[in-house]
Amino acid sequence: MTTHYEVHGTVARITLSNPPVNGLGHATRLSITEHLQKANADDAVKSIVITGAGKAFSGGADIKEFGSPKAMQEPNLLSVISALENSSKPVVAAIHSVCMGGGLELALGCHYRIAAPGCSVALPEVKLGLLPGAGGTQRLPRALGVEPALNMIVSGEPVKSELLAQIPGQKLFDKMASSAESLQDEALAFAQSIADTRPLPLVRNLPCKHPKGDAYFQFARNMVKGMAKNFPAPLKCVDAVEAATKRKFEDGLQFERELFINLMWTPESRALRHIFMAERAASKIPDVPADTPQREIKSIAVIGAGTMGGGIAMNFLNAGIAVKMLEMKQEALDRGLATIRKNYEAQVKKGKLKQDKYEQRMSLLSTTLSYDDLKDADMVIEAVFEEMGVKEKVFKELDRVMKPGAILASNTSTLDVNQIAGFTQRPQDVVGMHFFSPANIMKLLEVVRGEKTGKDVLATVMALAKKIRKTAVVSGVCDGFIGNRMIEQYGRQGGFLLDEGCTPEQVDKAAEKFGFAMGPFRMGDLAGNDIGWAIRKRRYQEKPDMKYSKTADLLCEKGRFGQKTGAGWYDYLPGKRDAIPSAEVVQMIEAHRASLGITPRKISDEEIVQRLVFALVNEAAHILEEGIANKASDIDMVYLMGYGFPIFRGGPMLYADQLGLFNVVQAMHRFAQNPLDDAKFWQPAPLLARLAAEGKTFN
Repeated sequence: MTTHYEVHGTVARITLSNPPVNGLGHATRLSITEHLQKANADDAVKSIVITGAGKAFSGGADIKEFGSPKAMQEPNLLSVISALENSSKPVVAAIHSVCMGGGLELALGCHYRIAAPGCSVALPEVKLGLLPGAGGTQRLPRALGVEPALNMIVSGEPVKSELLAQIPGQKLFDKMASSAESLQDEALAFAQSIADTRPLPLVRNLPCKHPKGDAYFQFARNMVKGMAKNFPAPLKCVDAVEAATKRKFEDGLQFERELFINLMWTPESRALRHIFMAERAASKIPDVPADTPQREIKSIAVIGAGTMGGGIAMNFLNAGIAVKMLEMKQEALDRGLATIRKNYEAQVKKGKLKQDKYEQRMSLLSTTLSYDDLKDADMVIEAVFEEMGVKEKVFKELDRVMKPGAILASNTSTLDVNQIAGFTQRPQDVVGMHFFSPANIMKLLEVVRGEKTGKDVLATVMALAKKIRKTAVVSGVCDGFIGNRMIEQYGRQGGFLLDEGCTPEQVDKAAEKFGFAMGPFRMGDLAGNDIGWAIRKRRYQEKPDMKYSKTADLLCEKGRFGQKTGAGWYDYLPGKRDAIPSAEVVQMIEAHRASLGITPRKISDEEIVQRLVFALVNEAAHILEEGIANKASDIDMVYLMGYGFPIFRGGPMLYADQLGLFNVVQAMHRFAQNPLDDAKFWQPAPLLARLAAEGKTFN
């Protein structure tokens, strides 16, 4: 049973019991209405309390039913709320811990509400590209007031119950319980006290007006339009709340429903719902059960105090985990320590971090120049130069000093984790943890599973990622893993586009108009063009038949490595990051083009975007087929969290699905005919070709 029924004197209590957040799935909805009928039919029962077991009143819709017909199967949530409103006996919602989405809409359908302090209250549907679909946009403005309700609905952010209770004139809560522990007793007492009240109060009957109606909603639209950008839902939320102030309740409810259904079919909502599910699915590894034992991690060692090492250390300090940082020279340690201090002090100055928290974090950090001082750490992460010889020395030392059972992690972005594990006598303890720069800010963590990496190591690292607020995605071992292996093909296409007639600015603008945080050339300048150069030099030896544009090599030969040298694909003013188109670079590209005998052609933004994005998709299909990634949604998470792929498009794989894989394959066949491109690369990966032929999708 997903609800429990019990009678306390003259009060019947219905308790939602559908862990973890008492989601309102079909079984729960059916059970609520059955228990409601039972209470109304019992002459001994005078009033009813509805509450939630465990750590939530209700978190809303059951995510297992998202997008399925079961979500609207009768009794749907609208029907349940109608049953609550029409109960002949008063119904009191006893709210605690979490009351969100459909859970809040359910509570608004009750006659009375009593809330525990510390309860997080929200209508977060906008974060899924939707709006509340069971009366939330119509009842909350009536219960709370138009402006605070609209702010909650448009932002989707939770607000604590005690703050909402302080809003003048609010009718959301009839009573605040003195504590979470006393809520149930106070709810039963309150339900007894209002048992004979008639008529029963309904939120739907409360007045809903704004003194400056039209002017306020126009102001709200202007504000929301600036923030919503590529998402239609926030503006539709404004329309729905405005309808609450101007239409009869039933008409407003009907309007809300129409908006909800229309939003459900938008690509933006599909993208956000896909991300919501994909983020949760990323932590699930097919052969590593949820109950796999984990190793205890109380202290971390970090090798390297540079930008990456310092950023990695901050993640653990933020989570309250002690860190010992190692460098070979005291000056390097001092520099690293100063950078960490500077980063925290900037947060204190902006009011994002309290002084005592800053001091507490710094007290967890210690430094050393000796490997022997790391012997007691539960886990070590190396962030040294990306060269196998350097990694070999580090891991042989770690193998010597680290205690048995310590996890040995490498922050490598491309190198073979199996080879690195082979430098030790304990390959089962070795794992890749590829952080993205800046490591203390970027959400993505690629967890690289070696052939011999222990399942308990993998389970521990995935749990640790959650603790340090990272989205962890598991990758198998290959050159570049998921993200960098794909980005190489993206970058190759950027080079071919320059050879054929584009400028760096044109390519970047097309990519950014599509929604990327930055185009390939601005990204190269930020990361450092010398990094790509080093990879290409290795490629020329390993894969002499692979086709490349030589333009990027010419750029690096000029010492234009990007922002760090003040010149890359663009020019940069000292101390500034603004990319200024470079006449020198354009001349270099034109001269190179002429030396190859290429006549430049005009290339549309559409072709630029398709070649960049479909290059990602085709390489990703190979990665899936080889088992490097567990599922297509993992690849989407890598690109959304680590590479600036537009959120509203849901990742490269979902974007390809929504375009239609048949159309993607047809475009690839066209690109293969281009003599200046790489015809071999544009042969669709077997998985992509098969899915397209069968009319299927990646997700």
